[in-house]
Amino acid sequence: MVERQGQAAPDAVLTRIGQVVMLHHAGDREEARHRFLDLWAEIGEHGDPLHRCTLAHYLADTQDDPADELAWDLRALTAAEEIAEDGLGARDGAAVRDRAAAVRAFYPALHVSLAADYAGLGDRDAARTHLRRARGAAAALTDDGYAAGVWAAIRRLESRLGEGGGETGGGPWGRPPRQRP
Repeated sequence: MVERQGQAAPDAVLTRIGQVVMLHHAGDREEARHRFLDLWAEIGEHGDPLHRCTLAHYLADTQDDPADELAWDLRALTAAEEIAEDGLGARDGAAVRDRAAAVRAFYPALHVSLAADYAGLGDRDAARTHLRRARGAAAALTDDGYAAGVWAAIRRLESRLGEGGGETGGGPWGRPPRQRP
């Protein structure tokens, strides 16, 4: 139990990202973008993939240009894939496996964002591809507020793209039953 508690120690970079997210949600998009970019310069292209994934995902939301938003969301997905690959090969690294599991829960939101980016740029095929990936990844989420928000975003995009979402089984919007306790 002590080891588990040690792993739960706050991550200063993630805390700083969270503070800027709060600034953005309070309505100061430009200041949030500047602070996110300062953090990105600090972390760098080769910094901790969890930090890059989280930061790029939120930085995308502060962009004015849809192509820039897509570029940041793609950076987030690339970093998430690095984490997932590290976790797959981890034998003794419980912390690495925990990070990989945490980022798997992040995949639905990443793919929803990418689907919205592509839809906004007029690439409906790419948008549908990421929407399908979002549905697939969201099927493993537990029933909580995060999952509800992801499924709401999926439904909005399904409507925007004229898709019924019945592929995942579970009603007209494709919401599957809860997968995990």
